[in-house]
Amino acid sequence: MQFASIGLIGYGEVGKIFSAGLKAQQGVRDMGAWDLKFALPATQAAELAHADAAGVVAHASAEALCEASALVISAVTASNTLAVAEEAAKYIRPGSVFLDLNSASPGTKQRCAALIEAAGAHYVEAGVMTSVPPYGIKTPMLLGGPMAATFAPTLLSWGMDAKAVSDKLGVASAIKMCRSVMIKGLEALVIESYSTARAYGVEDHVLPTLAETFPSIDWEKTGAYFFSRVVQHGQRRAEEMRESANTVREAGFEPFMTASIADKQQWVADQAKAGVFKDVGKDASWQEYADRLLAARKP
Repeated sequence: MQFASIGLIGYGEVGKIFSAGLKAQQGVRDMGAWDLKFALPATQAAELAHADAAGVVAHASAEALCEASALVISAVTASNTLAVAEEAAKYIRPGSVFLDLNSASPGTKQRCAALIEAAGAHYVEAGVMTSVPPYGIKTPMLLGGPMAATFAPTLLSWGMDAKAVSDKLGVASAIKMCRSVMIKGLEALVIESYSTARAYGVEDHVLPTLAETFPSIDWEKTGAYFFSRVVQHGQRRAEEMRESANTVREAGFEPFMTASIADKQQWVADQAKAGVFKDVGKDASWQEYADRLLAARKP
């Protein structure tokens, strides 16, 4: 499959990384994007300037992007997954491909697929299996749906790490979301455990016991990384965990743990929004993050 024109819905961290990586691929003539931030006064100038400097066409609407693109990639927050598919289904070109990178439950992906396929386009779900920034477009992803096996070679030809795992919609997302319960759960546990240990002044006793039990993990370095990622992307992670909770519910279980993980991620996001971590450096230790949380406690 060949795609001379690609359009990204969502020009955030992932959208910027993917547009830069895909624009450079052979055969790709036009790279476009659409994001609500293109229209908001507070963000419009900066986002349009970034797109222009990157050689990305900033479309005026989702309609304009869909009409111009043979491949539409959805890269938005989990809570907007279905809304984007609903909007794209109104304008997507018959025969084009809609690649859904978003972290959503199998049920949500299946609803999205029904909308896109009813419009005459092809829907491919993707489970992005790790954080995008370290890998760029080479981030490992699992593909699902009737077109997954046909579409995967195109992504591989672009240097991407894509593997078709099932022709059934929902399988790739189930793999992704079950993994997310564990990874985002570890983030939430580390933040809660480390901050509490710091409050009691016992971190120098707690972390060595973790290293003894799990010697392959650098608990200091991992702690700093988990704190930094949740502080930076807690809102997105909270939304993903709500979709993970939906995944658990769709399997017939009550998502006790997953719902609590979403709450913890949201709490950290709210602290960040309130300025608790203002001026904390990019390479800060976990202790610096924990100390900010301790200082922000209410009597």
